[in-house]
Amino acid sequence: MAGVSGCIKYSMFIFNFLFWLCGILILAVAIWVRLSKDGQEILSPGDSGTSPYIAVNILIAVGSIIMILGFLGCCGAVRESRCMLLLFFIGLLLILLLQVAAGILGATFKSESERILNETLHENIKLLSAADENAKAFQKALTEFQNEFKCCGLVNGAADWGNNFQENYKSCECSSLSDSCVMYDGKNVYKQPCISLIKEVVAKHILIVIGIAFGLAVIEILGLVFSMVLYCQIGNK
Repeated sequence: MAGVSGCIKYSMFIFNFLFWLCGILILAVAIWVRLSKDGQEILSPGDSGTSPYIAVNILIAVGSIIMILGFLGCCGAVRESRCMLLLFFIGLLLILLLQVAAGILGATFKSESERILNETLHENIKLLSAADENAKAFQKALTEFQNEFKCCGLVNGAADWGNNFQENYKSCECSSLSDSCVMYDGKNVYKQPCISLIKEVVAKHILIVIGIAFGLAVIEILGLVFSMVLYCQIGNK
């Protein structure tokens, strides 16, 4: 009977160890994005009832599952356990199919996700002129965003701040007299509202997620091949 190839066995172990590390990385990044204070405040859905964090929550779940599968693959390879390898193969195949389905749905509902983000940002305009604690937290997050990206207001520029403009104008203040600045309520402020910049930041993060997903798909296909070859070799031993 044919024996188990040591090369395949330890390649499978190394592969799954890296796969396990990928799961930790995805989980850590997703949790960081989910718990990021500024991200939560700026993308808070307000009263719209729609959460823009659905994709992040899915990534948290995927990262956790990948960690478990990586553990199963490592143990299955070292202990030459057909049961663990089969569970690993089935779980990995399901994740790959879910990724394909998520990619198709993401492409199909791209305009819908853009609409949700747009509605969320427009809904949050009223928080800039409000005075409650929730509004104050959102205002603090946006002032930090304005400082970093040199913009003012969400959609309509400085006017979005309403009666709170004088209290928060410092982050909008423009030191030059260029076309990118405009006078509002006696202050020289940035002309560009932040909505387009927020959308650009979100789009960049989506591209990163897509890149990670494609990289994972290649790794997952290799994992499927390795696990099935090792599974068959153990069976023929």
